[in-house]
Amino acid sequence: MKIVVLGAGAVGLTVAAKLSRVADVHAVARTRHADAVRKRGFLMTGIWGEGTCRFSCSEDLPDAWRDADYYIVAAKSTGTEAICRQFADVIGGREVVSLQNGIGNEEIIARFTDRVIGGMIITGFEWRGDASVHVSVEAAPVKLGRFPSGTDAAVEDLAALMRKAGIRAEATGSIRTDIWSKTLYNCALNPLGAVMNVPYGALTDPHAWTIVTMIVREACRVAEAEAVSLPWETPEAYLEYLRAEQLPATAAHHSSMLQDLALGRKTEIDFLNGAVTALAQKHGIEAPYNTCIVELIRFRERL
Repeated sequence: MKIVVLGAGAVGLTVAAKLSRVADVHAVARTRHADAVRKRGFLMTGIWGEGTCRFSCSEDLPDAWRDADYYIVAAKSTGTEAICRQFADVIGGREVVSLQNGIGNEEIIARFTDRVIGGMIITGFEWRGDASVHVSVEAAPVKLGRFPSGTDAAVEDLAALMRKAGIRAEATGSIRTDIWSKTLYNCALNPLGAVMNVPYGALTDPHAWTIVTMIVREACRVAEAEAVSLPWETPEAYLEYLRAEQLPATAAHHSSMLQDLALGRKTEIDFLNGAVTALAQKHGIEAPYNTCIVELIRFRERL
């Protein structure tokens, strides 16, 4: 089995490292990470295991890897379009998997191939240096499904390969539901944690939780308008799950958006709360809390 990871950052390199134990893997990464992998290997610590992994890695895609069985896009959502355009001649008609945050990545990929596998990964990956990542938390198994719905042999085989590599993974016939479920989590916590510069656990403060509650209620109304069937019957049911199950597992985690702002990088806000507000406008739904948090993040990006 040949697998290529495109736009390999913290998530992509760690997934590549795990898969390299059971498949032939090449990762396309930034030069400094690719150089580090070639010189000393990829260093992984945390709950996914400890040690150094060696696999093929470069800042480009060698000809020998242009016939891979799967191409996994693991870049920030802001880079999906550029990556698809860069490798359009390679990924056309191939199995392309999105392991990314937010709403809209699969739709972008679908303009370049008719074989799109949606993915949901809700795990904490933290840089500890060039080609060095610490895996801190894991709130759920990786979910994989044919986008926008269904499953098939290609999906099942990739899920099985991930499990063989030591990654908890499941195939699902309703990947759009899983993507929206993760987006609820990210919309609720990621931007507010970034604006306030606090770990997720601090957002249980009553004043912060009021904002979280309104963000979730608005997002659930938009999901309903989009005909997305969420696992929870009401926003309050999800909020209880968030408080009782998801937050304890990620209480010490700092927002990826906070890390982006600290490094002066563009955030993924347009694929999270920004996507919610855009869809709300399409359906004539008021979403003032999501709109406010989007504008706050955009303001922080400019500072």
